Amino acid sequence: MTDRPGPRVAIAHDYLTQRGGAEKVVLAMARAFPDAPVYTTLYEPSTTFPEFAGLDIRPSSLNRIGFLRKNHRAALPLLPFASSSIEIDADVVLTSTSGWAHGFHTNGRKLVYCYSPARWLYESQMYLGESRSPLKRVALKFLSWPLRKWDNRAALSADRYLAISTVVQQRITDAYGIPSTVLPAPFTVETAPPQSIPEASAWLGASEYYLCISRLLPYKNVDKVMAAFAGTDRKLIVVGRGPEADRLRKLAPHNVLMLSDLSAGQMSWLYQGCNGLIAASYEDYGLTPIEAGYHGKPSAVLRWGGFLDTVEENVSGVYFDQPQPDSIRDAVAALERATWEPLKIQAHVEQFSEERFAAELIAAVTEMYAAPIERTASR
Repeated sequence: MTDRPGPRVAIAHDYLTQRGGAEKVVLAMARAFPDAPVYTTLYEPSTTFPEFAGLDIRPSSLNRIGFLRKNHRAALPLLPFASSSIEIDADVVLTSTSGWAHGFHTNGRKLVYCYSPARWLYESQMYLGESRSPLKRVALKFLSWPLRKWDNRAALSADRYLAISTVVQQRITDAYGIPSTVLPAPFTVETAPPQSIPEASAWLGASEYYLCISRLLPYKNVDKVMAAFAGTDRKLIVVGRGPEADRLRKLAPHNVLMLSDLSAGQMSWLYQGCNGLIAASYEDYGLTPIEAGYHGKPSAVLRWGGFLDTVEENVSGVYFDQPQPDSIRDAVAALERATWEPLKIQAHVEQFSEERFAAELIAAVTEMYAAPIERTASR
């Protein structure tokens, strides 16, 4: 060990413009390292979690452009330059990323927590889905080669990689040829009391309902979940925002309600009242089934990726093999036939506690700080 004082830690994240699982992880990191400033390319307080307002957020100069704060995907050609311009003075930079923050420069060590190597670079077909925008496809094809070069340099500047799931661990090896350690993301125990949603209450009446909580992107397959409920007497509440929102609203049958930008209390109210969670997305990590499980609710999920790490079949949920309406509908029926034990579901998700996540992060940072420093120009 060393007699040096504790490390100066900074946190880095791609952009803080959304309310999603990655942003929840950043908040957990900030609770583990409460003195750490948070560096990012873009920060829009109105569209991300309000807890960030109480942190020391340090965005890039790109943040001065209001349009990009509200439309971060439009900033894609500029983000390598914005990321490369960020200089962080810290002993250890705890980097939360799926594409950009691993390219921030530091004079210290870089510990990367990776949700996935950039989907739009390495899995563009899945990311775009059946995109209705040929312009997006042409832009990605044109930018792919220089961005991959930049991305690989950024990855190799890290001292250590942590992967959110086993499927991402393999993806990191495939993309960068480097090893990583799996550290599951935590779920956050919300302290806000449940808060009803008048719109949902009026729409539901005395009806039971299921939840689908997701960013509205093609590979999330929310349209397939909605189609599985069409023509049935079951009700579905979809919570999320994203570029697919307008299209999905047009597709939504009368028994599907779409909501977005809910508070922690409102989310707790929805989880507590639902029959279960439905997720058909190609997920790097299955966070929402963990959140549902905390409330003792089962999930029906796609047998793919991160869900394989977070859902225990017939204990906390059931699987379906294809993200297609018939398969999803059959899985919902299986949920209804089974007898679920809330205490067993809750016991399953205890392994994903924030306390365990924080302890492992702190141990990794401490070990990295104590080790001899080998400077690299690319860092």
